[in-house]
Amino acid sequence: MGESRMERARGGVAPRRGGVMAPAEMPSMQPGAGLRLVRDCGDYAMRIARDGSWHYRGSPIGRKELVCLFASVLKREADGSFWLETPVERGRIEVEDAPFVAVEMWWRSCADPFVPHPEPKQCLTFRTNLDEMVTADADHPIRVAIDPKTREPRPYITVRPGLEARINRAVFYELVALAEPETVDGRRLLGVWSEGVFFPIDDAPPERERAAAE
Repeated sequence: MGESRMERARGGVAPRRGGVMAPAEMPSMQPGAGLRLVRDCGDYAMRIARDGSWHYRGSPIGRKELVCLFASVLKREADGSFWLETPVERGRIEVEDAPFVAVEMWWRSCADPFVPHPEPKQCLTFRTNLDEMVTADADHPIRVAIDPKTREPRPYITVRPGLEARINRAVFYELVALAEPETVDGRRLLGVWSEGVFFPIDDAPPERERAAAE
């Protein structure tokens, strides 16, 4: 009945509660008593642009805390559609590319300190535009889609199951600087290691192969 809470999400902030400004008209985050069906609200008229910005009915949502709250209930279905889902209602949103953008990367050595003479091992940790931190590993893989015509790379890292962050250009350049050639299934590839997992970026170019041999 009436307009859904999600459709009124951009209505400013509610009065102070305990000295903290709280977003007004947010989707209910409290489950009802007993079993309760989640109400399908259809399309929420929300969009995540390729640069990671969130929009409602064509206007940007400027409050980062509000965007972070929406992002915390973001899910992706098996058919590739994106949904905001609370315990009481859910609605579909549009995502132009990936819902997040990786805007920073940190390198650190993560060799096991309790193993005598451990082999060197690096870990790559990324910060998203919503300040989530994710370290590339078997559960959070890096993948690079290569355009077959232009050979332009489109790199991503998994943040949560089904949800990826697009690695921005500056961070990708840092990633490529750490790349090294490896043979995978008989194919020579250029990629990076993190948490003991090798993530291919592209075929290893001949010049890198010669440098590695020397």
